[in-house]
Amino acid sequence: QVQLVESGGGLVQAGDSLRLSCAASGRTFSRYAVGWFRQAPGKEREFVAAISWSGGTTYYTDAVKGRFTISRDNAKNTVYLQMNTLNSEDTAVYYCAADYDPFSFDRTYSAPRTYNTWGQGTQVTVSS
Repeated sequence: QVQLVESGGGLVQAGDSLRLSCAASGRTFSRYAVGWFRQAPGKEREFVAAISWSGGTTYYTDAVKGRFTISRDNAKNTVYLQMNTLNSEDTAVYYCAADYDPFSFDRTYSAPRTYNTWGQGTQVTVSS
């Protein structure tokens, strides 16, 4: 089982960029698929992006396609979420989540129940 710690959140202006990091402990992190989710006040947690354990496949929700990029460095046990052209609708607490080599990840990547390990979250606030 890995433990996850997010970092990189903050207060930015619309149009700015941020890079979130999800650092994991554990020797087998390279076999974990990872997802980023976010939750805005009064709203349900929603899927943002996901990456397969190899890094070869990535997935995005339509709202962030072309603006956000998920990547991973297994040598550093870290997954990144590069967020460009931020807008006020991106304001939320961002969580990373992981699961060990999940079955049928290509069909389950956007469901929170796919992931059994979650970080504590990092706040992203975009002022307009």
